[in-house]
Amino acid sequence: MTVNPDVARLLRETREYLGLSQQFVASHVGLSRTAVSEIELGRREVKATELKRFADLYHYPMGYFLGEDSPPAADASLVALARAATGLSDADRQEVLRYAEFLRSYGRAERDRKR
Repeated sequence: MTVNPDVARLLRETREYLGLSQQFVASHVGLSRTAVSEIELGRREVKATELKRFADLYHYPMGYFLGEDSPPAADASLVALARAATGLSDADRQEVLRYAEFLRSYGRAERDRKR
């Protein structure tokens, strides 16, 4: 198996850009922090299923990490939210993420109810 250094670099750069810790990412993609570190350093290949979980967490298309797509357009409010979360503890960031997921689910439920 060959490790793609561009995938490793983009995963690390995206995580850092979003202000997320390796531990936070590890807990959300179902890996150990060490595995996330090894992937970002290009020492461990990332499986397709893992890359999908990274992409979902980061809200980036999988193709971006594979060099097929451009990065998503930066929504100013999302960038501000990511930067604000940088100073939070992992537990607080997890709580913000849970709340965002709740709002997204609630919004879907409201749209479905109005149909």
